[in-house]
Amino acid sequence: MPKSKRSKVVSLTKTEKKGRGGKDTLFEEVRECVDKYAFLWVFSVDNMRNTFLKEIRSEFKDSRFFLGKNKVMAKALGTTVEDEYKDNLRQVSKLLNGDVGVLFTDRPVEEVKEYFNDYRQADYARSGVVATETVTIPEGAVMRGADKMPHNMEQHIRNLGMPTTLQNGIVTLGAPYEICRLGQTLTTNQAHLLKLFYHQLSEFRVKLLCYYTEGEVHNLDEAEAMNTE
Repeated sequence: MPKSKRSKVVSLTKTEKKGRGGKDTLFEEVRECVDKYAFLWVFSVDNMRNTFLKEIRSEFKDSRFFLGKNKVMAKALGTTVEDEYKDNLRQVSKLLNGDVGVLFTDRPVEEVKEYFNDYRQADYARSGVVATETVTIPEGAVMRGADKMPHNMEQHIRNLGMPTTLQNGIVTLGAPYEICRLGQTLTTNQAHLLKLFYHQLSEFRVKLLCYYTEGEVHNLDEAEAMNTE
């Protein structure tokens, strides 16, 4: 009779530099979830924001999320035929690189797909993000939304690179000022200016990569993956 994969002892020596107790706990929790839940999903996150992730966790209170410590999670699932916890989990471990996470749930596949396809949240872009549009502030009185820019902000936005002046207490531009251009990688100053002028160029979203159930890995085809992008 073949030896049960669950009885194998896996060493964490290659993943432990500190916090052995926490890694041992994570290792066991991942394996417990494999046994407990019907589906294991691997997903990536664009423009990570903890606030939005908390909203998703709240919506999926009956499920379990894991983010970070990919090496420990891969060890728990197994990386070879010999040490994988269940059949074909080694294929899942191969995807645990970079900014990815794991969701364990009993919710139907189509329900999960629909939720993450619909869940998108606009947010302010950070430095290093590529601008998704060109943003230009017109000449004349500088407006912040429907209101004039407060006069006490003039020095601040000038320090961020916008060539403003104060004219009769009104923050003014002598010519149109381009904060960023489509396709440009944003600097710290550009990101600050975009936020000051209420321009949200980032979008938090979750891309589903695959799901595992009953020993089989189901990779989302290109069309399905595009729906969650």
